[in-house]
Amino acid sequence: MRIGIDLGGTKIEALALDAEGRELARRRIAAPQGNYDATVAAIRDLLAALESETGEQGTVGIGMPGAISPATGLVKNANSTWLIGHPFGRDLEAALARPVRLANDADCFALSEAADGAGANAASVFGVILGTGVGGGIVVNGALLSGPNAIAGEWGHNPLPWMHPDEYPGADCYCGRKGCIETWLSGPAFARLYKEEEGEAQTPEEIVAAAQAGKRPARLALRRYADRLARALAHAINILDPEVIVLGGGMSNIEALYDEVPARWSAYVFSDTVETRLRRNKHGDASGVRGAAWLWPEGSSA
Repeated sequence: MRIGIDLGGTKIEALALDAEGRELARRRIAAPQGNYDATVAAIRDLLAALESETGEQGTVGIGMPGAISPATGLVKNANSTWLIGHPFGRDLEAALARPVRLANDADCFALSEAADGAGANAASVFGVILGTGVGGGIVVNGALLSGPNAIAGEWGHNPLPWMHPDEYPGADCYCGRKGCIETWLSGPAFARLYKEEEGEAQTPEEIVAAAQAGKRPARLALRRYADRLARALAHAINILDPEVIVLGGGMSNIEALYDEVPARWSAYVFSDTVETRLRRNKHGDASGVRGAAWLWPEGSSA
């Protein structure tokens, strides 16, 4: 049995899969906010409840914000900032009494969608999260690409490319820089920019609904978002040249993006044609937790 755990900023979800990838059990709890020790304890208790329900013990893979530094073994780059600087992997292995495999949550999303989702059978997949934060994961020939710095796919903390004069210098990012892609393309950024531009506080869902109803300010906001996403993805295409880009996170539910973004990105991609396919995720909110479970390949044992 494989167990995947998706550690989010607001929830922790656990999923047990059998050898064929069929779901055996699933549980979700609220994530402790700002408390590292409580986070470790919550994962321990969630795992115990899942194994009690199934009557089996499984391997454990965990999708997390940020990454484990190869140099120190401590968490870095997490927007759940209370994890930063802690030996999360070691503490989890002690609490769970078994080996644990960890990967960035966007990596887990990409692995799930490449395995049997919207990127299945593609030689190269770039999985993109457009949610509370913005991140990415890269899968090549079925294998997750990590890299010596454990930052492969950290697309959200590059600057927005081909910025327009009125976009400089960009908003402050929690990473300490300005104008990161995350500050333009996350769900909260979309709402913040709309309020700055239109003087009206709206959720991303409300803005999209207004655009679909033909409201001009919302339509323009959505058009600006699509153009920024096209520029940011074109930059990734110029570097990775993936067969498929799969979108996840709340902003991936905007149906118009799947036509508008490919129509716009050709202006920025360094090629006469762009064969890369942009697809919506197949597994929805379950992709991250499924990908975490798949961090243990078939035949592996804890």
